Amino acid sequence: MDVSGGNGQPRSGSDEPAGHPEVPATPSPGPGSPDPGREPEHDARGTGDTTPEQPPQAPRPVSEDHPDGPTPGGDPAHDHRSLAHSGTGPGKGAPPQPPAEPGGGILMGRPFGVPVYVAPSWFLVAALITWVFGGQLDQVLPELGAARYLVSLFFAVAFYASVLVHELAHTVAALRFKLPVRRIQLQFFGGVSEIEKEAETPGREFVLAFVGPLLSLILAGLFYLALKPVQPGTVPGVLLAGLMISNLIVAIFNLLPGLPLDGGRMLRAVVWKITGKPMTGTVAAAWVGRALALSVLIGLPLLNHSRFFGGDADLGSMDTITDALLAAILAAIIWTGAGNSLRMARLREHLPELSARTLTRRAVPVETDTPLSEALRRANAAGARALVVVDPDGTPLSLVRESAIVGVPEHRRPWVAVSGLAQDITDGMRVSAELSGEELLDTLRAAPATEYLVVEETGEIYGVLSAADVEKAFVKAMARPS
Repeated sequence: MDVSGGNGQPRSGSDEPAGHPEVPATPSPGPGSPDPGREPEHDARGTGDTTPEQPPQAPRPVSEDHPDGPTPGGDPAHDHRSLAHSGTGPGKGAPPQPPAEPGGGILMGRPFGVPVYVAPSWFLVAALITWVFGGQLDQVLPELGAARYLVSLFFAVAFYASVLVHELAHTVAALRFKLPVRRIQLQFFGGVSEIEKEAETPGREFVLAFVGPLLSLILAGLFYLALKPVQPGTVPGVLLAGLMISNLIVAIFNLLPGLPLDGGRMLRAVVWKITGKPMTGTVAAAWVGRALALSVLIGLPLLNHSRFFGGDADLGSMDTITDALLAAILAAIIWTGAGNSLRMARLREHLPELSARTLTRRAVPVETDTPLSEALRRANAAGARALVVVDPDGTPLSLVRESAIVGVPEHRRPWVAVSGLAQDITDGMRVSAELSGEELLDTLRAAPATEYLVVEETGEIYGVLSAADVEKAFVKAMARPS
């Protein structure tokens, strides 16, 4: 089977010297790795799932002579060895895993086919709202007695139902634009719509962000209209007034122009439209978001301390320590969300560099009964880093696993056939040489394996793609500045 580029030499998409292929030996992104195709979340309170995702740590390359690490004095990133002395080691080099069914709390339903979860932290904030609002009801409606806490609990549930409507607005818009939505989660400081793809145009990005605050404004208006015929000082009147004010606050807060808030995504869309560069929009909105975080940290305690809302009408007033703690939590989440948006945008910017053609290793074809030692001799003579097992007609059957080669002692290699170390090639393990970026990562996640056969559009073998090499390039893309 011809694995050459037309001149009889094994093909390679890399720039390395023909006889000194580079030895990457890192695992591919797993479930804990960032999903570069995932859109930063829309949050009804501006405090979405912004916990920084830690990039996977790359283990040191495994050497047969030095199984605990690279050759002493060598640079693991530039450790040139032959196939016989390279490998990822057992259990390493696993490809990106397909995402499991999204969890994150109690499943409440699947509106529009999107799972809605209530995070455990929601129960904490619901209890807090019940306690605080109940204390205020004791001043407004003292005749309720202990029943005021039932009314307060109803308010907490109704408020988060409003938050869910806000998130459903984002979800419907995303589905309208054919953007997959992984889940909606109600949590401590609001809700999160996890949209897995980025909007294709700034106009769609603007609409996608704006519909959430718009629905919150509409809800505030509806509660205001419902409040008009209701007698003040009654339970329905207090509940409707509270829901009107809370939805108005949600809308106004989310319209603030800084990531990760909806207003920040709207600002990003505007800058993207003006400059034609989505990354420029992200940088601008993220830094405004960081400035907003500092403003919240300093301004929120001062606002509450000054009783801006005035006297007894300030139902949200707190003591100084509580004010400072709440401001610190909000500021930290906004700051982290802005930084995470920058990080994911930078990753998307470099994703096109993840190309199957440039990451593919040279490969040589060997028949099933070829001894491992002979196969390695051929590969090293050709400067190849991979072995493809073929039938007598040259049709590829399986790929020799690099980790399996490392596990065979050198003195046994003449007696071990390559077929015993190979993994059968399934349809999902055939990768087009033209794949790159998110499309390449999605293809690898769909069929987890340690090695993939890379083929041209004509079906000709181009080489073998190691999941470890993809992971190495993935981590470099995450670390590279824009």
